[in-house]
Amino acid sequence: MLAIVCPGQGSQTPGFLSPWLEVPGVSEHLNELSAITNRDLTTHGTLSDEETIKDTAVAQPLIVAAGLIAARALFGDTLPGNTVLAGHSVGEITATALAGALSEKDSMVFVRERANAMALAAAATPTGMAAVLGGDAEEVNAAILAAGLTPANANGGGQIVAAGTIEQIETFAAHPPAKARVIPLKVAGAFHTHHMAPAVNVLEELSTSLTPADPATTLLSNFDGLAVADGTANLASLVAQVSRPVRWDLCMEELAARGVTGIIELPPAGTLVGLARRGLKGIPTLALKSPEDLEAARAFVAEHTQV
Repeated sequence: MLAIVCPGQGSQTPGFLSPWLEVPGVSEHLNELSAITNRDLTTHGTLSDEETIKDTAVAQPLIVAAGLIAARALFGDTLPGNTVLAGHSVGEITATALAGALSEKDSMVFVRERANAMALAAAATPTGMAAVLGGDAEEVNAAILAAGLTPANANGGGQIVAAGTIEQIETFAAHPPAKARVIPLKVAGAFHTHHMAPAVNVLEELSTSLTPADPATTLLSNFDGLAVADGTANLASLVAQVSRPVRWDLCMEELAARGVTGIIELPPAGTLVGLARRGLKGIPTLALKSPEDLEAARAFVAEHTQV
């Protein structure tokens, strides 16, 4: 069984889409997605600098678009059978689109409004996020809470992400938990915390104009790691996810429980397969970073979708 995983914010790097424009159809596809989001995703994925693509309003549509254009290049318009989809944070929108739980257009409208609303919420107070690597999980969580922060992402593989004000992050990083390292992330807000509550209100109103459908393939939720069978429930969960912690650790546990034999990560790839190598040892992974990886990816997909 194949798991297709879609990364979240902070995974983007300057110029990462440049080689993809050489793949037939990608440029046109990216132009279509740019028109929906009112963002020049081609320029942002090829020429924009690190600070520009760190901007939430740019980063989120760019990451979802990257996953969609690479998925079409790899799979065409239909995913193979015997697959399970999961996405981390904004990557859950990519997974939702690939599962058919929202149309591609609705997914890009959703991420556009999500990105804009979260950027506004983040601008209200200087906030950020930091990865905490190592240490005892209970002690790390206790230290995060004691610092006034929120454990916003439980990523598994010995990684928890803390979120809060910049001042709280800096104080916490200066006094890390025992046997742990604190690494500030390239994101411009305390996502998946109460700081994002205004964005939830925006998305609740938007959701009434969208048309959800039941997923056509297994789609895991960031809320509890379990499969979501109902399209309306999935959309409601995507809305709530903005101010609710991401439980990627539970998603990985569910992948293991379902007997996944291979994990492929869509662009901008690397983060989630890295977590899988630590949290799901022994399960083969492949990071689809550029078109040079497509041949190996097709062979990997064929191997792990055989019933």
